Parts: sequence; structure tokens; C-alpha cells
Amino acid sequence: MSPVPPLASRPLGRRAVLRGAAVAGLVPLAGCAGLTERVSSTTPGGRDRLTMQVYGTDVEADLYVELARRFSEARGVTVDVTYVPFAEALTAVDSGLLAGTAPDVFRVDYPTMGLYSGTGQLLDITDATAELARDVSPAYMGAVSSGDRVYGVPQHVDTSALLYRRDVFDAAGITVPDRGEDAWSWEEFGEVADRLRDAAEADGTGRAPFAVNWQEFGAFRWLTWLFEAGGQLYTPDLGSAALTDGGADGPGARALEFTRSFFERGWVPPATSTKATTLPDALFTSGRLSMVFAGNFLLPAFSETVGDRFAYGATFQPQDARRSSELGGNALVANADATNPELAAEFLTYMVAPEQMATFCAEGVLLPTRTSLLERGLDFALSPDLMEVYSDQIRTITDRDVADVTTPTFAEVNTVLANELEQCFLGDASVADTLDAIAERVDATATLNEAAS
Repeated sequence: MSPVPPLASRPLGRRAVLRGAAVAGLVPLAGCAGLTERVSSTTPGGRDRLTMQVYGTDVEADLYVELARRFSEARGVTVDVTYVPFAEALTAVDSGLLAGTAPDVFRVDYPTMGLYSGTGQLLDITDATAELARDVSPAYMGAVSSGDRVYGVPQHVDTSALLYRRDVFDAAGITVPDRGEDAWSWEEFGEVADRLRDAAEADGTGRAPFAVNWQEFGAFRWLTWLFEAGGQLYTPDLGSAALTDGGADGPGARALEFTRSFFERGWVPPATSTKATTLPDALFTSGRLSMVFAGNFLLPAFSETVGDRFAYGATFQPQDARRSSELGGNALVANADATNPELAAEFLTYMVAPEQMATFCAEGVLLPTRTSLLERGLDFALSPDLMEVYSDQIRTITDRDVADVTTPTFAEVNTVLANELEQCFLGDASVADTLDAIAERVDATATLNEAAS
């Protein structure tokens, strides 16, 4: 197969995506009512036709359409791609699985992966991924596996880094670490936040020092602080909670005390808690934050929104007992009931072949899962200097970290995290009570994890 030619580096935008829908059958869905109706009336793929559901940015939608078109032409088959908003994606898949109309192939984020892989709803593609497994770290392959079986392909990863305004830092005389191993300690990060808060009060801008991206489905990003403190959510066998290990002096308590202080010390806006509807990226691009924890997948939108109003850089997440980050990104999986499982498995492996993965990640400003591509480096469509920080940051994730966020019941744990952290950050729940409440639910779901595996 000849190398895949690069796509245009300039995003086409939503209107162009819709115009290109006829090429690969892209069907936009808007609103839950319309979503349920469309999915319920969709027929599954056939012997020479695959149906695929995706979500993501405009750039990612363009890429899925184009790569699906290329596969279709090379194989003489049809791949119909349906686009849905992320918040509605699981509703579409779940209703389709119940009705027998689920797409043959769909995109799923890693924290939700276990919900499907541990319950027999995905196609086992272990044999088809032998080559991929030799070029992907065990952590990423573990994210798409249950036991010793593989149920998806890790198409890409993304993670968070700390973006900062260069003009604000210059005015405050703050320099950032230029190597990951020299990342700020929690104490140093707190000193930086204090300086930024005091400077904003003095100049009357009211600009908050930073905000964390743990809203919507992102409560699991709080675990980054737990991992940095040297803790884990589960015991190594995933059989019970490890969150409260060490009691009041343990890593769980240290992480929660520190993150609660973000609100107590005026470092973050109150409206950026785990259940808030205000998203930090919008606050940063509008000039109301000096720093923001943000995923690399947001860089294309940041580039368009900020323009030349101010310059920003990226530095590493702070560290405590160790460095860490969160496992963001998405896998592609196939429905266990796909009409043509061989074609579905072939399409999945096509999408993560080196040429396709390089194209998707370089144009989408995403990080590849193939070690060979990470070591080679990609010609990212924009912000290559910032992507060096993200590429370093993603390497801090351990196999244990991945295991904690890809259990069959992690979707429920993620909801518990959002609810309990909210009460600790903005309510009157104590650190000890919050940790106990989360640990109780983790213990309850651990039993279900064992049953699923």
C-alpha cells in the first residue's frame, strides 16, 4: 500500500464536513430526540458495507470521512460515517445495542471502554492486532483489553498540559520549567498561583490564576493529582479501593486537600468545579485566566479563537511524589454482532496502520499510540512546540494508572467522583468523608469488575 498522502492542513470546518457527507455517508445528528429516531431507523452494515459512528472536533470529523473514503475505494466497499456530539454518543450506541441496530464500528473514550469490553458487547480482535501490540505500549493495549483479549484499537491518546499566557508571565517575572523532570512541585505551583492572584488583584484585571478541566465527563482528571501524590484508586488486583490508604496522611488525603485549596485560596473561579457548566478553555481564550489545564485536542480551536490577541505557551503539569497525567483519547471498536466481523476487524487495523495513524494524529494535533511514531515525531499541523510538552507529558502515565480508569464500571465511578468532589470543593463535606464516600462506591463497583472479567 502506498503511503497515505497528507490532508490539507487547514481545517475544512463544519460546513465543509457536511458538504462532504455524501462521500462517506456522514450523517450529522442534532438533539437527543433526533438522535434516537435516526439510530433506531438505521440498519446494520452488510457484507460489503460498514456503518461507523464517531464524535469529535471538526478536524477529526473531516479525517474520519476522508480515511473511510480511502478504505472504501481500496476495498471496493462502503463505509457510512455518522457524526454525533460526544454527549450523545453513548446514548446512540446503547440504544442501538438494545435494538440490534448499533453501528458496526464506533469511537469510544478510554474511561468508558471497560463498560463495553467487560460485558461481551465488542468484537474480539485479538488475532488481528498482533502486529499492533508489538508497537504499542502495554498501557495503551491494556486500555482496549479485558483479561488477555483485545476488543479495540487505541487510535490515539491525548492528555493535559498547563497552558499559560506569555504576557502575564513576563509581567510577573515568572519563568517556566523547560524539562519535564524539572516540572514545578505542588508547592512551587502554589507560589506561582499566589503571585498571579495577587498581581491580578493589584492591576484590577480580576484574572484568575488558573482552572482545571475536570467538568462534564472529565472528573476522572482529578485522579492525576492522586497519582502525582503516589496514590491509586484501586488496589493492584482492582478488587477494592486504595483511595483511603494511609488515612489522613495518605496520598488520597494529600491530593484532595491540595485540590480543595484551589477554591479556598482563590486560585480558580468558583464556577469551574467538577459539576460546573463553565468550561476553562472558554475562560482562557476570553482572557479571564492566566493558566489553564487543557488537552492537546483543543489546540486547533485555541489557535482560531485566540488569534493574535495574546501568545501562549505550554509547560508541564506539576509533580509531587511523581509525575503523572490523565489518559485521554479514544479507541475504535467493533460491535460483536457486526454482520461482517472480518471486514470490521480489517477496517480497525487499517485505521491504526502507521500511515493512517500518522495522518490522523498529525492533522488532528493528537498523540499516536504507536511507539515508532512517538519516537519518530510527527509533523503536527500546528503548535509543534506545544506538542513537545504534551508528548513528554503522556509518557508519565503508568500501566497502573490506565488500569484504574478502564474498569468495566469506571463510568459509574466517574459520576461518583464528580458528585463527591463537588461537595468537598464547594460544599461542607470534609476530606475524610469525601474519600470514604468515593471509596465506598469504588468497593461496590469492584465486585462488579470481578464478575465482568
